[in-house]
Amino acid sequence: MTTVAARSAASPAPASSAPAPSALAPRHPRTALWRAGATTVIWLTSLFVVALWVSGGGVTAALGFTPETLTTLGRLTGLISANLLLYQVLLMARIPLFEHGFGREGITRMHRFVGFWSFWLLLAHIALLVAGYAASAGINPLVQLWQFIWDYPGMLLATVGTLLIVLVVVSSIRRARRRLRYESWHLLHLYAYLGVGLALPHQLWTGADFLSSPAATVYWWTLWAVAAASIVVFRIAVPLIRSSRHVVRVSRIEADGTKGVTVHMRGRALHRLGARAGQFFVWRFLDGPGWTRGNPFSLSSAPSADGLSITARFAGEGTQRLARLRPGTKVLIEGPFGHMTGAARTGAKLLMIGAGAGVAPLVALLEAEPYAPGGATLVTRDSVPEEGLRRREIAGLEASRGLRHVDLPGSRAQGTSSWIPRSHEAWRGADLVRYLAPDVEEYDVYVCGPSPWMASVIGDLRRAGFPADRIHSESFTV
Repeated sequence: MTTVAARSAASPAPASSAPAPSALAPRHPRTALWRAGATTVIWLTSLFVVALWVSGGGVTAALGFTPETLTTLGRLTGLISANLLLYQVLLMARIPLFEHGFGREGITRMHRFVGFWSFWLLLAHIALLVAGYAASAGINPLVQLWQFIWDYPGMLLATVGTLLIVLVVVSSIRRARRRLRYESWHLLHLYAYLGVGLALPHQLWTGADFLSSPAATVYWWTLWAVAAASIVVFRIAVPLIRSSRHVVRVSRIEADGTKGVTVHMRGRALHRLGARAGQFFVWRFLDGPGWTRGNPFSLSSAPSADGLSITARFAGEGTQRLARLRPGTKVLIEGPFGHMTGAARTGAKLLMIGAGAGVAPLVALLEAEPYAPGGATLVTRDSVPEEGLRRREIAGLEASRGLRHVDLPGSRAQGTSSWIPRSHEAWRGADLVRYLAPDVEEYDVYVCGPSPWMASVIGDLRRAGFPADRIHSESFTV
């Protein structure tokens, strides 16, 4: 281990014991093709929806400044909201097109952005249609709303669906989200699927823009069916098939740090999963009630043909129950997911910066990736040194691979560089990074930890001169 104040090189192993670094280049050029394909699908379908509104006379009606103006704007917001609601489902359905194209962190950001926009447009759709119809009929808007709910086909279902969506959105506001256990929030979040399923059929049955032409009808029914089928196929069928094929079971449990645990698992032909160090799975351990709630955990060791391991810090019921697992417990797996792998690497050297449980996937990457002795630096951040995870494995990498380990324990500093400890707050974050990795152009940087902490780290990395395509991170936060 090294310190910033007095940095000593770890004793490198003989050159023959470490994988030789190679001239690294992007290993999966198809990623750009996946991204282009996913982006094209979203844009084409979005433009098609707007075209439906235009072809139905939407522009002319909008410029009339009559009650019909409110109605046609209500139709437009409804069309866009419906499209976004269905994409909400598609984005989280683990569809390979989006997983490969945007990565899990990109999908998570899009999910939150699309979710709030679809919600506000849904409310605008309701308000504009009620106001437009009420103005045309000369009646009270509340009376018009009541007529919509009771007299129009599918509107009772749509009302229940809208209330469920409101529940999900309120629970996803960051302040409310922080007050909920992950397991409770995850259960509430599943109601979004039911909400979308109930809110959209009324449009398929009665909406003019949904039935105005055979093309419109085919589009909406197809998109709705694809969304429903994606949930069944990619969230249920594929994980069940993979789990039964690879027969993953817990092999042993070990304490890791004072507040963590590592779970080792074995299975059949696990190399066929295509998992890479740095990726994560959604895990369900069949150990009793509550097994249906999946939790995302990154691989904490380089995956092998018959073994996988995860490491977690105790933070809630989902992590506490890991310590109570017994050898032989069956495991359902969903994945692998994530782009924070060696495939993104282009430099010869590595700078790894992790906090808490975020250290685990970085250790897995260091076990799997090639680098020369002294060519990789791992910075770990924990409030209390004894809580540090994977310390035995880190010490092994120091001894056998020439890893440099810089431990920065303690409470967080104040100011813009809040990722560093208070004991080092005299440093500017960018200067500290450049001190650890002075030859910036030779490094790829991997960052993993809580989202606000990562944002602080990445800000300092950019100020230190690291290009964006050399900074790799992943967040599970929705």
